[in-house]
Amino acid sequence: MREFFGFGGYNREPEGFMSWQHLVFVSTLVLIMIALAVYLGIKNRGRSDKEKNRVLIWAALLIDGFELFKIVLCCFRSGNPLDWVCNLPLFLCSIQLITIPLAAFSRGRMKEAALDFVLVFGILGALLGTYGAGNNYGAYPVLSFDNVVSGITHCISGFASLYIAISGMASMKRKNIPLSLGILSVFCILAYLANRLLPAFNLNYMFLMRGDGTPYDLLYNLLSGNAVLYPLSVVLLFFLYIFAFTCIFGAVKAKKAQKKAVLDK
Repeated sequence: MREFFGFGGYNREPEGFMSWQHLVFVSTLVLIMIALAVYLGIKNRGRSDKEKNRVLIWAALLIDGFELFKIVLCCFRSGNPLDWVCNLPLFLCSIQLITIPLAAFSRGRMKEAALDFVLVFGILGALLGTYGAGNNYGAYPVLSFDNVVSGITHCISGFASLYIAISGMASMKRKNIPLSLGILSVFCILAYLANRLLPAFNLNYMFLMRGDGTPYDLLYNLLSGNAVLYPLSVVLLFFLYIFAFTCIFGAVKAKKAQKKAVLDK
């Protein structure tokens, strides 16, 4: 148990990023994530919004509970209470720690925007945080506290995204795009300020400073690590992804409506 939780540091050699152990572990989590989302999404599709929302409430409680437990244990494990600074929810995937609870507990337009945000970024975060997490699986053994909790929280984000889509909770209204962009912009600004104002901690929130073994390395290397162009390009990619996802979702939705209209005739 001491080895699993990393007390005194991990003695095992990390199996490595994209090792078969890494791929088997994250694939198992992703399959469970998809199966639960499909089952609960289909089961609740015809039910009331209140009944659909119960699943999101559980997702919100679980993702925040796991993350809070991780922060507390990491601070206790290192003996440095300032370790919480390195575990702030300022990564792209970490935004779901706030947006999933917003989607579950808020109302009106804020709820709509939060649901759309979780839908758009939840599945992307799940894939990047499992298959693309070279920063984690290159540093820690696959079956370790750091990787297991990271895998679970990322897959909860992906589950929420798929569940929202399958159960029919998403609106994806164009008027909510500014709110989604606003949420993302606030987190990007806070992440960049934390990275710059706390250099002693070598922070890399939202991967705005470097790639750290993730797919962001491709962009970092392409721009030769330019301190201005690289973070701006990362944020621009986030914005482009929102617009692309919205357009594709709208096209699919319109095609389904058109097909339904033809069948009704």
